[in-house]
Amino acid sequence: MNSCELVDAVAAKANVTKKQADEVISAFLSVVTEAVANGDKVTLIGFGSFERRDRSEREGRNPKTNEPMTIPATKVPASSAGKQFKEKVAP
Repeated sequence: MNSCELVDAVAAKANVTKKQADEVISAFLSVVTEAVANGDKVTLIGFGSFERRDRSEREGRNPKTNEPMTIPATKVPASSAGKQFKEKVAP
């Protein structure tokens, strides 16, 4: 399912226009992205959670030269599925 199909499905399920559904989905994604970027954890009971995690510095290899290199520490987005979501996908 791509974003257009998601908008269509939400509009049909919520009995709203596609434009309204698109605005709500865009606002939701914006709020979640901003919260996670600021270090907050967003939890939707039954669906899952979104958070920012720290990835520590580690050793790697340059794929072109095969020489060892240090990959710097960084922050990455992470998500985990909630219990109800997991049960729905794999009963």
